[in-house]
Amino acid sequence: MGEYIMKQNKIFGFAASLILFVLILTAGCTEQAGEPAQNEVEPEKTAPPKVEPQEQETEKTVPAKVEPQEQKQPVELALKFIPEDSTTYKVTTDADKSLIWEGTDPNKPKGFTGGHTGRKIEITFTQQIQNTDDKGIAVAKITIKQLKYLIKVKNEITMDFDSSRQQDRQNPLSKLIGQSYTIQMTAFGQVSKLIDANDARAAVRGDSPADKMAANLLSPAAITERHTIPALPDSDKNQLRTGDKWSSIQNFSFDMMGSKSYEKIYTLKEIKDVENRRIAIARMEAVPSAENARDLYKEQSASFFANMSDNTETYTGELKLDLTNGKIEECREKLTTEWLIVDPSPKENEQPAALKMAAVRSYSIEKMD
Repeated sequence: MGEYIMKQNKIFGFAASLILFVLILTAGCTEQAGEPAQNEVEPEKTAPPKVEPQEQETEKTVPAKVEPQEQKQPVELALKFIPEDSTTYKVTTDADKSLIWEGTDPNKPKGFTGGHTGRKIEITFTQQIQNTDDKGIAVAKITIKQLKYLIKVKNEITMDFDSSRQQDRQNPLSKLIGQSYTIQMTAFGQVSKLIDANDARAAVRGDSPADKMAANLLSPAAITERHTIPALPDSDKNQLRTGDKWSSIQNFSFDMMGSKSYEKIYTLKEIKDVENRRIAIARMEAVPSAENARDLYKEQSASFFANMSDNTETYTGELKLDLTNGKIEECREKLTTEWLIVDPSPKENEQPAALKMAAVRSYSIEKMD
């Protein structure tokens, strides 16, 4: 009797998961098609990075790499700001979730519609340093030069804006082009203050969904996230040698699949000489973190659907920092996580059907000039 009840619960769980996953896929971008909530598709703030002493590295016992003597000296992983200096960057954020039926078509539930739902935003801007102080904190004027904004709901494109296209210039999002705001930035890649964005917000004021999307891109949370460099170590721990590590904590929410916390572990891999510049290259690999476990436990435990699925994930990144000029060449990070729920009662002589739900979150910034 107990085995029968357990089997019935599993069958119910598979059917309920199918319904829930479709709802998650649809509801997630009903918001994106209207007024997207920035925190819905983007990571929460990271905790202050912490440096791990090199002597604690016991992961592998491979022979140490012999490097030139000058590379054994510590380097400072920090930004440098010079008044009147102007640099062009492109920031791309991508949030996607998908639902895929893995099984034969005859067994696919009637009316099932999977696909990808998500939002990709690409902003190109100039960053002009207005002034700095003796602590390395700079006031920067940001001017938006180009914008691409793509929204997809179950594989159907509901918004495809590109400011470089003539036909898109009547879209309210085009009012962002040429608008400026001012921020305060630290040498370790944090936005310490949003000084002024009033004129830019006034320019995009309106009631249409596109107006609200434009306003959302000028919210304090969106601006802070856009200009924060997540890979840089804290200011008092940025003197590093090749092989040194540092880390930070990142939290993500996956709707009814629960929340997860990751420790992002960065390793300074090498220092390269490129066209009279020294480029530091660091790579990141993340692991599930026990930090914030108490806060996340209730949510994770309550996620019935997450607990009954198999979960796989990868979270990696890379930083390229121009040490000579103190500028980011490139920084990118990407999380891919998948949940797989298999039908516990497949038909005879058939492979069991399965539902695969995936979520992708990515961020990148690259220097354009």
